[in-house]
Amino acid sequence: MPLHLIKLCVGVEDIGHLRELQASRLQAAHDAGQPPLLQHITRMTPRRRDELLDGGSLYWVIKGRVQARQNLLDIISFTDGEGIKRCRLVLGHKLIPVRPQPRRAFQGWRYFEASDAPGDLTGAKEDAEEEIPPQMLAELSEMGLL
Repeated sequence: MPLHLIKLCVGVEDIGHLRELQASRLQAAHDAGQPPLLQHITRMTPRRRDELLDGGSLYWVIKGRVQARQNLLDIISFTDGEGIKRCRLVLGHKLIPVRPQPRRAFQGWRYFEASDAPGDLTGAKEDAEEEIPPQMLAELSEMGLL
């Protein structure tokens, strides 16, 4: 079973908002002549890199619920311009909606075992969160209907 990461998606309203932010970052990289890498920078580098890159994903907690995931493509350690060690999580471009799962706030990222990860919303369109409001998805999930 693959190992995953879970991270809070601070300041993001819903999956559609996250998709918009990531699209604008990809466009900015393209406009600057940089490779179209979708990346998230963190301070700490996961030590279980090989397990994470063997089919792992980054699960996003949005508004107190795990709501989406993206495949982890690479994990790159680097030192920033101020001499601080950082980590670049390189993500797949596809944002995959998952069955909403409540999650309390935490700092940084955490390892997320495959057995604890919510399943993908099978048959969900990329804009599924626009068809069914996030709150309704959460309520349906809590009732066991998703």
